[in-house]
Amino acid sequence: MSQQQRGHGPLSSRQPGRTLPAPHEESADSPPPARFVGWLGGLGAVAAGYGVFQFLFSVLPGSFEGSAARYVIAGVSGLGICIAAWLVAALLRARAAATERASATRVGPAATAPGAPDSLPQAIASAYDTLLDQVSVVDDPEHGRLTGWPHSLGEDSPSRPTPVGTAYGLHIMLDLGVPDGRLSTGDLVDTLWRMRLPDGGWSARSQGSEARPEVTALVLGALARAGASGERLAAEVDRCASGFTRQLDRAGWESTHVVTTVLRGLLRAAPRSESLPVLRQALADGAISDPHRDHLRCWGYRLQPPYGPPSPLHTAQAIVALDRAARVLGEGGDTRAAREDGIRWLLSCPDAPHDTCLDLENLYEEVRRPRTDDPSRHEVLNVRHFTASWLARALLSPGALEIARAEGLQDELRVRLEGAVAAVWAGQTDGIWYWGRGAGTEVRRPISMTYQGLSALRTHAVWLYQPAGRTHM
Repeated sequence: MSQQQRGHGPLSSRQPGRTLPAPHEESADSPPPARFVGWLGGLGAVAAGYGVFQFLFSVLPGSFEGSAARYVIAGVSGLGICIAAWLVAALLRARAAATERASATRVGPAATAPGAPDSLPQAIASAYDTLLDQVSVVDDPEHGRLTGWPHSLGEDSPSRPTPVGTAYGLHIMLDLGVPDGRLSTGDLVDTLWRMRLPDGGWSARSQGSEARPEVTALVLGALARAGASGERLAAEVDRCASGFTRQLDRAGWESTHVVTTVLRGLLRAAPRSESLPVLRQALADGAISDPHRDHLRCWGYRLQPPYGPPSPLHTAQAIVALDRAARVLGEGGDTRAAREDGIRWLLSCPDAPHDTCLDLENLYEEVRRPRTDDPSRHEVLNVRHFTASWLARALLSPGALEIARAEGLQDELRVRLEGAVAAVWAGQTDGIWYWGRGAGTEVRRPISMTYQGLSALRTHAVWLYQPAGRTHM
């Protein structure tokens, strides 16, 4: 079992809106077959074992080395039958419970919730209204008027806009086209520039006053999409690239999440940057071979040893970043081979059904860096990964569609893509996505999750549309 599934290390598995029962715990609403089989396993196994004991004791010849030997043989045989019967009953109970859980998950809590949207246009309209209602306008004595969002919608603490929340909010507004004048994207752009750190760059709320490349690249990508000045962007790109090296930021350079985030952001903000080929090569070199899936290459959460176990999430992030880089920079043989192997790896998922398989489990990741003012202490960036949306985006990438057509994998891609999109849709209510924190009661609404969910659904909807007489692949 992988580190993600066990919940150890910098990654842990999270299933929004779902609480996993304790081992061997049977819930009160277990299906009748599971309860019956559980009773049978507890009582029937003992009865079966006792029956075998009685039968053997009665049929073994009396001359069989005395009555003690008869007791031993009959007792051991009865105990073996008892254990075997209990194991069979436990297996049947587990299968019955798993079937029930899979059926419930396939429907999804959001799909049946009161007021859940019936269509993507309705979900988009609801998301837009919610974001308008949740936008925060703060007069900051140092930065002036700030308009944007915090990391999560509906935070209890004072909802001062943050660079991360506002950048994702700007991405959403640009995707939705800002259908009316109730919110100005210009105000969001101005806010991001005002939140720039004194020495340049941006950081997350938990990272303090030192710029970090993944947040800086995220903000620069949003500003570039909004039409920010190229000269102004170039100065920030240079600062970001010069500070993001293995020597200056080893933890970030070895993180798949950080490298892919920086690569995607700089491809938008500075497509001619000299750092892009270097980042792409570092990402391609970090691919690992998975012996459980025909030794296809994929990615873990790290790009240097120890790489961690193969990760569908990080493989999808790498595919999206490498596919974009190929469109901008062209692509060499080694990089192309790694990207295509990653696509084949995603298409070889052995689990089923593909809307509830383990490849779609959300992950919670911590990016730890030593603090520059006190290397004995660490700053921590908490990242909530919406895995299903990343897989949908990776499978909808032009490179994935090309592989499916060239190698006859259209059915594999269609089934896995439909499963990922179904999981994305099931995670939202009224166009807003929710993150449940494991067995706890706290439920968050990260704005990044809503952006990723809407982006995946919009991309899928565009892909589905075909003029009459044409097919998708």
